[in-house]
Parts: sequence; C-alpha cells; structure tokens
Amino acid sequence: MDTFDDENPFDTEVDRAPSEASSTSKVDISEPPSPHPNTSLGFGPAGLTNDSGYPTSSRPTQPNFKVDFCCARDRVLHSGDDVEIMITDAIKTSLNSSSPYIAYSIQTGNATAHHRYSEFESLRSNLSKLYPTLIIPPIPSKQTLGDYAVKQGRAKEDAALIARRKRMLQTFLNRLARHPILSNEHVFHRFLDGEVSWNILKAPSHNPTDQNASPAYAALPNPSAAHPLRNPDQRFYDSEAFTNKFATHLSGPMEKVTRRTIKRWSDDAQDHSELGAALNGFSLNESDELAAAIEKTGQAVDSTYMSTTKLTQELEQNWAEPLHEYAQFASIIKKLLAYRHQKHVQYEMTQDALESRRESLEELEKSEREARRLEEALGRGRTNGPTAVRASSSEGETTEASSPTDGDDDPNPASGYLPPHPGPNPARRRARTPGMGLLNALSYTLHGMMDVDPETARRNGISKTRETISQLEDALHLSAQDLKYSSSTIQADLDRFQRQKVADLREMAISMARSHRDWCKKNLEAWEEAKKEIDKIPEHPNTVNMKNTPVQTRRDSTATINGR
Repeated sequence: MDTFDDENPFDTEVDRAPSEASSTSKVDISEPPSPHPNTSLGFGPAGLTNDSGYPTSSRPTQPNFKVDFCCARDRVLHSGDDVEIMITDAIKTSLNSSSPYIAYSIQTGNATAHHRYSEFESLRSNLSKLYPTLIIPPIPSKQTLGDYAVKQGRAKEDAALIARRKRMLQTFLNRLARHPILSNEHVFHRFLDGEVSWNILKAPSHNPTDQNASPAYAALPNPSAAHPLRNPDQRFYDSEAFTNKFATHLSGPMEKVTRRTIKRWSDDAQDHSELGAALNGFSLNESDELAAAIEKTGQAVDSTYMSTTKLTQELEQNWAEPLHEYAQFASIIKKLLAYRHQKHVQYEMTQDALESRRESLEELEKSEREARRLEEALGRGRTNGPTAVRASSSEGETTEASSPTDGDDDPNPASGYLPPHPGPNPARRRARTPGMGLLNALSYTLHGMMDVDPETARRNGISKTRETISQLEDALHLSAQDLKYSSSTIQADLDRFQRQKVADLREMAISMARSHRDWCKKNLEAWEEAKKEIDKIPEHPNTVNMKNTPVQTRRDSTATINGR
C-alpha cells in the first residue's frame, strides 16, 4: 500500500488545515487543498494503475461511522445495513396535473414516495449543479421523436419502456445511495418528499448554495467551455482524450452490435415459437410413437423459444442497459471535465484582468505624477513671477529718470530693459469668424454641465481601478481555491469511477456467460428428452438394417463412364 500517494482530497483527518495562498495575485495551483469538511469519506478499495486510462491518485478506504443524521432518510441510508431502494410499481395518475402521467413508487425502508420521470431528471440536474466536481449517475434517456411518431398517444404508456425505466431508475437511486458523498446530500434525502434547484459557475465549487459566499465571486468572468488554456493540466488533457475514445467505442460499434444481436435473438425466439406451435398441431394428426415424438420435438422447440426469450431479456438487462448507461457516463464525464476546464479558464482570465488593471493603474499613477510635477512647476512660476515684474518696473523707472529724454541718444542699445508686452492685437481680437461666439458659449456651457475636470476624472479613475484590483485579487484567490478543489475532487471521483467501471464490466461479462450457459443447458435437456422419444419410433420395414450391412465405399465416377 506504500505505492499510493497521499493526495486523496477526501481524507478523514479533520485536523488537516486547508492550504493558504501566499499571494493573492500568484497562487500556486499545483497541489490540491483540503476539501469541504463535510466530505470526509473514503472511496472504496484501492484503485488501478495508470494503464487503466485515467491517471490515478488514490488510497485505501476508511470506514464511515456517521453519528449525526440530518433527517429520517439519512438515518435509514446510513443505518449500517445494506439498504436497497426499490421501485415497486409504476402507476398512471393525474394528481396535480392536467394530463395523466406515470408515477414511480419508490420504497426506502418503511417510506414510500411517488415521482414522475421529469422529477428524476430534475434531481439529477440539481445534483449536477450542487456537485459540479462529481460524476452523477445517469438516468434512462428520453423517448425519441420516432417513438412518439410510431406509438403517438401510447408512447408514454409503453409497458416495455416503463419496465426498462423502472429498472434503470432504481439503479440510479441505488448508485446515489452508495456514493460516499451524494448519499449524504439532503437534497437526495428530500427527493423522497420533494425537490430543489440551484445555479453554478460564479459560486464556490465545494458548496454552490453557500449563502455566505464571498461577494468577490461576482467579479469572476464567465468563460466558454471552448476557450483555450495557456497552461493545460496534462492529467485532465489525457482524461479527456481517454473519455472521448471510451465514448466513441461504446456509443459506436458496441451499442450497435448489441442492439442487432438482441434483435436477431428475438426474431429467432419468435420463429421457434411459431415452429413449436406448428409441430404440436402436426402431432395431433399422427398416432402412436410418431405422434409422441413429434409432440416432444415441438415441446423442445417451445423450450428453445422460452430459453431464447429469457436469454434476450437477460442480455437486455445485464448487458445492453449497463452498456448504454456507461455511454451516458462518458457524456457526463465530458461535462465534468468541461466544468473543470471552465474553472481553469476562469482562473487564467482573472489573472489577465488583474494584470491589465494593474497596468492601467500604473499609467494613471504615472499621469498623476506628471500632472503634479507640472502643477508644482507652474506654482513656482506663479510665485516668482510678480516679484520679478515689480523689480523690473522699479529698475525701469530709475533708468528713465536718470537718462536723457531723447531715447535715441542712448549709447547702449543692448540694455536689459524690455518694454511691456502690448497684449493681443485689438484688430486680430475683433476679427472672429461669424457664429463662433455661439459655439464657444455652447461649448463652455456643456463643459460646465458635464463637469469635465481632467484632474478629478483622473483621480476618480485611480480610485476605481484600485477598488477593482482589490476585488480581482480576492476573486483570483477564490478562483485558485476553486480550481484546486475542482481538480482534486474530479481526479478522485475519476479514480472511483474507474474502479466501479472495472467491477461493473466484469459483472456484465460474467452475467453474459452465465446466461449463455443456462440457455445451452436448458436446450440440451429439452432436446435430450426429445431424442429419447424419437428413439422409440420403430424403424421402417423397408429400411435396410445398417448394423448387418457392410459399409460401401463411394462409387468411382470413372467406373460409371466405363459402364461398370
């Protein structure tokens, strides 16, 4: 057992602390964290090695000793006994409905509940939303349009369809009851009395219905399942490839050949039924030993018909239905891996959004620093400007008083005195384009209404960007935790499913071998009885006694040609 690694997320050690990310922007997702404390259950016997297709990481099971029960159904399911959920009947009713429907009676211990097919479908859909990281067992498929076209109003009342649904829905419920996590879900317990519904992607993976979930989940993106990953996880990439091959195998040649085989066995049984009836009727026209022999032969044919019919039913129940169920499992696993893919894409998109916002914040802060530097420079210019002007004016007056009135006699034309700027040219100021005054007035009014202040807008942008970055950091941390939990839980459930698949396929093969063996034994017994009766028929008087007649070799064709 030392070969198993210690990464099973469903560990029963309650004192194990959940992993914490050291940074909100770069969170390590290489190791799975501890799961939700309510999921402290093992998965069963040790798993298979990597040659099974799914990368495995499992460890031995630990027994589940449950002492706190949420309801009476929970107590029954975890009483320690091997409780079997039975669908005992299918009743046609119109209770709480305007049209009649088929309700299935579910027996769990001493409790009985009635549910229609759509409610089973709702249960499975809700469990898929509540546990997006678990493999939820399938239910029988809906009827096709062809069934409704052929049977029209009687499609829902088809006895064979109802019997098949009873068996497969019972299997579905018992798979839920034996699941280490789903059997503890109160929604499943309440299915005996009612139903629930939920919603998923922007919610915690371990508990999408958590009322106290962080508001940062609202900041997470909603990616598409087709969105590519920058850094895909090789384990789940291999699992997707294996699941696609598995689905192609089952839904392709295996299901087609199985349906064709069962149809031919059914046709053969029908032919034997007609032949047996014909032989039994023919025996009434004969007498003595011949009549008894023909009758016995007809009975052997009838026995072949009955054993073939039983063989067909067993092949349908023990081979075709589980095969179809596993084809549905393959589709379910695809959706499960797609959910995990979306969670990974969500993590990467949140990282990208956070980096983009940080770059925007850097640009805004840089602009703010430049604006402040310019403002400081302008402030220094305004502070030094009037002093310099007053000093220049006093110097100019002194020079004017001491100098001759005639400025043309100034011997130093390059003196430091500068005449004051005359201001804008009055002629140029008056030369405006007609209509521009109205436009300028409108522009001034609009700017006042919009309160366009670049400095205020820039600072508001910085404040909002910092707030967004804080939300994205929290969202990234939550997304990283969800991704860890999803990866570890999905991997563990894939390992459990692989063990379940191997055990079920083994049981399917054994059931098929047993069915054929029983078919052969029954037919052998019936035909041996018929042979005994046939041996009682006296030989024809004209028949040559083969015991005393020497065995003749075949006549040579050349002797016939030569006339001998």
